[in-house]
Amino acid sequence: MKNFEKNDNGFVCAVCGENVNPLKYSSRDHCVKCLCSLHVDIFPGDRANDCGGVLVPIDVEPNSKKGYVIVYKCRKCGKLHNNKSAEDDKFSTILKVMNKTYDVKNYEKE
Repeated sequence: MKNFEKNDNGFVCAVCGENVNPLKYSSRDHCVKCLCSLHVDIFPGDRANDCGGVLVPIDVEPNSKKGYVIVYKCRKCGKLHNNKSAEDDKFSTILKVMNKTYDVKNYEKE
């Protein structure tokens, strides 16, 4: 069974409305501005999960091999999910998550 499928499409963030470009070196799966994602993968890039809930970052863990790993919690089903940060993620947002000052409500479009 394949555990990774490259699916590097750009998208408009469902949370903040940011236009997110393709990553070009892996599968793009979260917003560079608010770091939110959609719970659409079972394995990275497969888009096979029916949940579709919003994944909100709740923690960031530094990893010596992977860089920063974002810990997500799905607003719909409650599942936890980890993902590497991307090189173009807004570092100030990563710091807010790490420092526990992140509030997704500050990013939600009206």
